[in-house]
Amino acid sequence: MNKNILEILEFDKVRSLLEPLVVTEQGKKELQGISPMVELSRIQQAFDELKDMAELFVHYPHFTLGATQEIGPAMRRLDLEADLNITELLAVKRVLTVSKELADFYANLENVQLRQLDTLFEKIETFPNLQGALMAVHDGGFIEDFASEELLKIRRQIQEKESQVRQVLQDLLKTKADMLSDTLLASRNGRNVLPVKNTYRNRVAGIVHDISSSGSTVYIEPRAVVSLNEEVTHLRAEERHEIARILREMSRLLRPHIGIIGNNAWIIGHLDLVRAKHLFARAYDAVVPALSDRQDIAFLNVRHPLISNPVANDLTFGSQLKVIVMTGPNTGGKTIMLKTLGLTHLMAQSGLPILADKGSRVAVFNEIFADIGDEQSIEQSLSTFSSHMTHIVEIMKHADENSLVLFDELGAGTDPQEGASLAMAILDDLRLRGIKTMATTHYPELKAYGIETPEVENASMEFDTDSLRPTYRFMQGVPGRSNAFEIARRLGLAEIIIQSAKDWTDTDSDVNRVIERLEKQTVESRKRLDHIRDVEQENLKMNRVLRKLYDELNRERENLLNKARVEAQEIVDLALSESEDILKNLHEQASLKPHQIIEAKSQLKKLAPNVVDLSKNKVLKKAKAERAAKVGDEILVTAYGQRGTLINQLKDGRWEAQVGLIKMTLKRDEFGLIKAEKDNQPQQKQVHVVKKTSGKGPRARLDLRGKRYEEAMQELDEFIDQALLNNMSQVDIVHGIGTGVIREAVTKYLRRNRNVKEFGYAPQNAGGSGCTIVTFK
Repeated sequence: MNKNILEILEFDKVRSLLEPLVVTEQGKKELQGISPMVELSRIQQAFDELKDMAELFVHYPHFTLGATQEIGPAMRRLDLEADLNITELLAVKRVLTVSKELADFYANLENVQLRQLDTLFEKIETFPNLQGALMAVHDGGFIEDFASEELLKIRRQIQEKESQVRQVLQDLLKTKADMLSDTLLASRNGRNVLPVKNTYRNRVAGIVHDISSSGSTVYIEPRAVVSLNEEVTHLRAEERHEIARILREMSRLLRPHIGIIGNNAWIIGHLDLVRAKHLFARAYDAVVPALSDRQDIAFLNVRHPLISNPVANDLTFGSQLKVIVMTGPNTGGKTIMLKTLGLTHLMAQSGLPILADKGSRVAVFNEIFADIGDEQSIEQSLSTFSSHMTHIVEIMKHADENSLVLFDELGAGTDPQEGASLAMAILDDLRLRGIKTMATTHYPELKAYGIETPEVENASMEFDTDSLRPTYRFMQGVPGRSNAFEIARRLGLAEIIIQSAKDWTDTDSDVNRVIERLEKQTVESRKRLDHIRDVEQENLKMNRVLRKLYDELNRERENLLNKARVEAQEIVDLALSESEDILKNLHEQASLKPHQIIEAKSQLKKLAPNVVDLSKNKVLKKAKAERAAKVGDEILVTAYGQRGTLINQLKDGRWEAQVGLIKMTLKRDEFGLIKAEKDNQPQQKQVHVVKKTSGKGPRARLDLRGKRYEEAMQELDEFIDQALLNNMSQVDIVHGIGTGVIREAVTKYLRRNRNVKEFGYAPQNAGGSGCTIVTFK
């Protein structure tokens, strides 16, 4: 894209807004090189990286990078077989350190789905060995003693010699204090010297290094320390030589990894720039727009990034719309709106967030051309019109259907009639070539052009005639009015003069009234839209509040359910404990009387808690009582779901019932009557169970065929116990004929059981010797 548009729309100032947010020199270098892209995929990749960074900040709001320096020149020196100095090694060391921090951060990343940044994190390589070697380079800019044994040895010798020098000089300070002009040591030419009075200079043997400006003091290096200082100087040279060797060795270690280290530095800088973009978006309420490949532009509350407190406007530039013509007076904000359109696209195509609301769309242009501002050239002897026209000619040559063209005051600087005609001809040529164009003008003729020409739309900037100030509100679809007569009237110009001016002008008053009506409708529509947005925000707030309350209610409900579960478990545990005690007492008694069994069953039934109706907070009532039972009624034994017939009522209120081949003694609440109810359908029997019982009822028949001996005996014992507990008077046991082992075992068991009244084989039509019918006492 041409550099001229970047200067006209002040894209450099946008870059300067991001510069304080970048912490690495690599990131700043990339920021300075950032420019609009024309490949849709590259722009989308930049937007995806920005979305990833926003997602990263949701879970890690304090994500940051360590500051690093530029290492490009150092890497090139290494590639040329040169050795790095301490400063360059420190820069490389910092890059390796930050690389390790980012790699560790990515390894511990949780609950974040990245679309683009994951590939960058994965390409970072760490070098623990190199980091360990570079630890010898101190951040203060010197080589540590532990860099090598030789360096440590040399420095210890230097310390010893310097200590001896200081000791000798301290002794001389004491013994020759009367010959010295000061009691402190001085330093000249890197040597420690004594400040000797000039009158005693011949009394102190040594080398004179300096004389004070007054000549009263001579700085002498005593002969006693000259040899020691020479040794120190020699050791310093050895130290420099050893440091140079260490730097050479470190450079040798780094040289095979030039490419990877350089790539790490680039990744760090790129992540830093993406982070800066996200911080910019947060600071300026910017968003990542959608990309359109059909030149479909939609800006929602778009703002110019370089203006303090800018007015937000909506701008729709659909794919079928080719030209927007803005008319109206000066100082209304037309040029700013023009620049906002261009600069917003430059930012978006550079991968930057734009100052607009979510839902905004931008197009991708190969070129953006603009003719904005006064281009009068004194050096070239060009008038304003000539200068503008020269620029417009160049634009017309190079613009195509993938370009965006911006004209400010098109056709200005010449005869109004000719200028208007020329402006319409230029716009119509661009329209026919399918080039998106936005232009501002004062010419009223272009209003009619915007209304009558397809693919062209009028627009204007709102002007408040009450305050005589522009509102900087963009009104799309409404041509602008000059408002000159109204402004003059409010400023106090005589009405007779204003009326005379109206008589002189040929302005169509009907058109102005239509425009005024359109302006009012546009303002009213904007107010309604603002109200809708306010209501939408209130709804969003209310939705968040309701969501919060809903979550709290769910948590409270869950807490209550958990509490109820705990209480229910306690009840179940208590019931199980008591039932175990009841059963234990039953087993401990040698013989069980019928009334004892009945009493134990009633105790077990009492363990079941009452069911509470939570909606009414009361105990549910039992089912309605049925009519009185009588002999001959058909019944359903609720304990095990068998049909039967009542055959007799005993004196104690219990009933005898015939259930299949078994005669049973039942209490009234242990069976339900089967009665017929009439409905619209033919009469049919419907079963009504009076009482529900939990679990499976007792069985009246036990089938032992195919069982092993031990298994059959265990099931037989449990079956007889259940039959006795349920007051069953008769049961049958199917054991089959087979080898007779199970049949004999059943017979022996029944003989030993004191609760068995009698038993015998079933009739031939009911199983014969393969089935034993048992009657209880």
